[in-house]
Amino acid sequence: MKDISEKDIEKFAEGVDITRENKALKDAIIANGINGATLNNHAIVEMNYVFSEEIETGKVVNQKKSGRCWIFAALNTFRHRMSEKLNIKDFELSQNYMMFWDKLEKSNFFLESILKTLDEPLEGRLVSWLLTQPQQDGGQWDMLVSLVKKYGVVPKQVMPESYQSSDSPELNSILNAKLRDCAFVLRSMHQDGRTEHELEEDKLNMLGDIYKILVFLLGEPPKTFDFEYRNEKGKFHRETKLTPHTFFEKYVGLDLDDYISIINAPTKDKSLGKTFTVKYLGNVIDGRQLKYLNVDMPTLKSLAIQQIKDGETVWFGSDVARYSDRKVGILDPDLFDYESAFGIRFNLTKAERLDYKESSLTHAMVLTGVNLVDGEPNRWKVENSWGEDVGNKGYFVMSDKWMDEYAYQVVVHKKYLSKDLVEAYNQDPIELQPWDPMGSLALVK
Repeated sequence: MKDISEKDIEKFAEGVDITRENKALKDAIIANGINGATLNNHAIVEMNYVFSEEIETGKVVNQKKSGRCWIFAALNTFRHRMSEKLNIKDFELSQNYMMFWDKLEKSNFFLESILKTLDEPLEGRLVSWLLTQPQQDGGQWDMLVSLVKKYGVVPKQVMPESYQSSDSPELNSILNAKLRDCAFVLRSMHQDGRTEHELEEDKLNMLGDIYKILVFLLGEPPKTFDFEYRNEKGKFHRETKLTPHTFFEKYVGLDLDDYISIINAPTKDKSLGKTFTVKYLGNVIDGRQLKYLNVDMPTLKSLAIQQIKDGETVWFGSDVARYSDRKVGILDPDLFDYESAFGIRFNLTKAERLDYKESSLTHAMVLTGVNLVDGEPNRWKVENSWGEDVGNKGYFVMSDKWMDEYAYQVVVHKKYLSKDLVEAYNQDPIELQPWDPMGSLALVK
């Protein structure tokens, strides 16, 4: 290994080559930050908040200091449907309710994973990976489907946000501390020769402790409730003694088995037209398996456009932190000109960014519109879940170029798939390692 010498540093300094022009830029960057100094006004002008195909979706919700974007995005697609059906405005489903059951199920999923790996070395990559983050806020579409099928959904008025649901770091810290404690106990019991039945009994007691923690921090989920609302015409409605399942069936009415995940992961190890899943990734044991169909970007975008044209919004996953600005609400690779500022190039392709950990799916949002020119998209309307103080009252505009580079997943009704794509989706999925980039979860706050 070779150290950096003083001579090397002198050569580096000579290479900076401060001219009158780039000194002004350097000073601007130091004073205003790289994004503030390199903001491309032309990109702002190009990203117009007008779309040829657009679905009215109302007021944007706010996940606050939590990583529940995937839950918010999915429930947004449900409430869009409900708002139109019931003629109600700015209605929300309970994100806290879904969070409660997700936390409990992820805790069980983690403990079952620990039981499954009792003979794996503690210092090995798999157990180390499991212990790094026993559970967290993030998730995927198929995980949401598993929760809805098992627990249904409820209106927000029935189980509103708690302090800790909107500000989750302390909740996650407490749960993960307890789960690592449980993992130690289970592995120690196994080393002491305790039976499988004894370990399962202890695991259930551990889940009782987790349930208690969740009740104290999030509240207790309702078993039955009354649903009351007044529509836009002022007419009052009440239905009593609903369960979370009957509410979903009557007021949302979606067959979630009809909706599937389409991804674009152009790495060499993931062939187009193949399906994939990820080991040790999920929440509900025996719930819906995570399954992705890998396609090229033109196909992915075409499927999303078809669903938007039919008046239905689209859950999608992307790497939201790249070339994005919360204030102006724009997602565009041309938004900041880093290369001109530094006089250097960033050369990685989309596939190489995935392979080299430079990018991954970090955030779920909703596509609510697209602007088509001669049938081709040039920008998309995006409903975020960061409240109304960002973007255009919470909405973002995304360039088609940004979608090509940083969007990885859409969830669409399978009726839009061609016969060939249906056959491809019906294949048994190839298993990916837990640390594969397609195993990343949407959780950006």
